[in-house]
Amino acid sequence: MTYFQSLSAAGFAATAISFGPGRMGFGLFVPEFKATFAMSDTTVGLVSGLGFLGFFVALLLAQAMLGRKGPRAPVALGLLAASIGMALVSLAQGVPTLALGVFLAGSSAGFAWTPFNDAVHRKIRDMNRPKALAEISTGTSLGVALAGLAALGLIATDLSWRACWAGFAVASLIALAANWAALREVEPGGAPRPRTAWDELCHAAALPLFAVAFVYGTTSAIYISFAADHLRAAGGTLGLPASATPGLVFVIYGLCGLAGLATARINAAIGLATLLRLLMVAGAGSLALVALIPGTWAGLVLSAGLQGLHVMMVSAVLASWSERLFPALPSLSFTAALLATAGGSMIGPALAGVAADTFGTKAMFLASAALPGALTLALRPAGIRERAAMLDDLEPG
Repeated sequence: MTYFQSLSAAGFAATAISFGPGRMGFGLFVPEFKATFAMSDTTVGLVSGLGFLGFFVALLLAQAMLGRKGPRAPVALGLLAASIGMALVSLAQGVPTLALGVFLAGSSAGFAWTPFNDAVHRKIRDMNRPKALAEISTGTSLGVALAGLAALGLIATDLSWRACWAGFAVASLIALAANWAALREVEPGGAPRPRTAWDELCHAAALPLFAVAFVYGTTSAIYISFAADHLRAAGGTLGLPASATPGLVFVIYGLCGLAGLATARINAAIGLATLLRLLMVAGAGSLALVALIPGTWAGLVLSAGLQGLHVMMVSAVLASWSERLFPALPSLSFTAALLATAGGSMIGPALAGVAADTFGTKAMFLASAALPGALTLALRPAGIRERAAMLDDLEPG
């Protein structure tokens, strides 16, 4: 196996674990958690928000570790946190232990994301970088789909959800070993980042980027936390037991997310502003469908599919958009966009849980759908192009 292949395979495994069961697993098993621990929607929102807090903290730690230790250390730490967190979830006897496990498991995505961009940039030839990054990013979608299949497998075998989380922990340890071996050749490197680097990101031209990232993080976290449980409570879909609904939602979500691999081509064909507006409409439609037509095949398939497409394609847009705005700070600018995403992801589920308990789940989803809907109206194509052009003319600091 060539180094290109081993690095791509290791990155695929890391993203599959960290963005599959690590980041999405709590939402996948919310019905089981609510039944086992007698959790209200408010509690579900708070625990989910803790998982995204782990993602937020890990992004900052990974960025700090990357320059001094290289990508191996943050990726390994993330997969170790995922293993411990998933094991804690499998053993949890109360909400505090469950919340700690979700926090640790959720942090793995923050540790694993930007280090692989750095490793590919420094160890893979220019002509092979797009392919390597595409293969690594595919792990996200397939990891979500495989987590959904694991949940469906529990129904077929009548095993406990605890067995599934124990299996996730073992898979994370295997991914840790693979990444420890594959990343040993990627040494720390790169020039020290100037102290003013973060200040350079505080530019008016970047406001649309951070606004999109924040709303995206808010609504995607709400969907992950509550949609599968709401669709199950509505009776599932005709011909399948209601208990199969969450697994089916995440399988469709993950498979439709593979559309993210075509983001660059679509962006080149229709432009950034048009693409963003279409993606915000997809996100709003996904949330609205959960509220308006749950308990139907059309509602489930369209909602999960649109959400998967929305999440994976917006993620790809944030990476390319941040690099376009700040070409001298590609890793740091992407981290800043992800921090805005993580901020929305922490706040969104917590507020949504309170809203669901106060006003009802349907009202909560409709209100959530209004966020990307309003942002769609606010995104003016000319404004985005003007702001991008402003930063193109700036001298790097």
